[in-house]
Amino acid sequence: MSETAGIVITGASGRMGQMLIKTVLESDKAHLAGVVEREGHDWVGRDVGEAMGGAAIGVTVTDDPLEAFAKAQAVIDFTAPEATLAFSKLAAQARAVHVIGTTGMNEEQIAQLEPASRHATIIRAGNMSLGVNLLVQLTKKVAAALDEDFDIEVIEAHHHHKVDAPSGTALMLGEAAAEGRGVKLTDVSDSGRDGITGARKRGDIGFSAIRGGDIVGEHDVLFAAAGERIVLRHMATDRAIFARGALKAALWGQDKAPGEYDMLDVLGL
Repeated sequence: MSETAGIVITGASGRMGQMLIKTVLESDKAHLAGVVEREGHDWVGRDVGEAMGGAAIGVTVTDDPLEAFAKAQAVIDFTAPEATLAFSKLAAQARAVHVIGTTGMNEEQIAQLEPASRHATIIRAGNMSLGVNLLVQLTKKVAAALDEDFDIEVIEAHHHHKVDAPSGTALMLGEAAAEGRGVKLTDVSDSGRDGITGARKRGDIGFSAIRGGDIVGEHDVLFAAAGERIVLRHMATDRAIFARGALKAALWGQDKAPGEYDMLDVLGL
């Protein structure tokens, strides 16, 4: 039996799926135990190395997630909300750590992860990078230090393929700002500006989304008052940072009790 942790990657053919596969293959602490794609995908039944345009590596793409999960210690999942909910139940059956980087999940869907967390370790974050999670902490501290004379705007930019807005990371930052101010984000969020919207409401936390080209991910938190502005910024230039963070989370979760965790737990922040 291998002494390294067996990792399954879901959504293998996607940009993040392929980056995760490469990251696991390069690791000396983990090995690729399986890869999963949806039923009917043309990668199913093929060696994943060949499907990615390289040499065979001896791992066949499957559309049976439970079979794959049963052979692994962790599942890394950057797919879609409905798929992630289904995977959470199967990962719990397999007692595998479930690392969730899926964005676009609403509060009801997030709540549906709770039953699985009674039986397995779930680590979910809107962003897996160290820098972004430090930015979250800074945002909370700055928001706590400034009153509502400072408007808060979260400005995010991503590639033109991204399907959800605001991004999961933007929402993390908005939640941090709201927590710093002692309010609920749902009570102060402003992300639907179009047309004659009227003046900005004092205390609101705004969101602006940019989509274009191949932007990996850029996030600014703007604190703007009369005569001065403070800008906290993180720029990602390589999505490998997210893959490395997700693998770090999968390894960290190996000896943890069932429950729900996030990257702040993983990083000890």
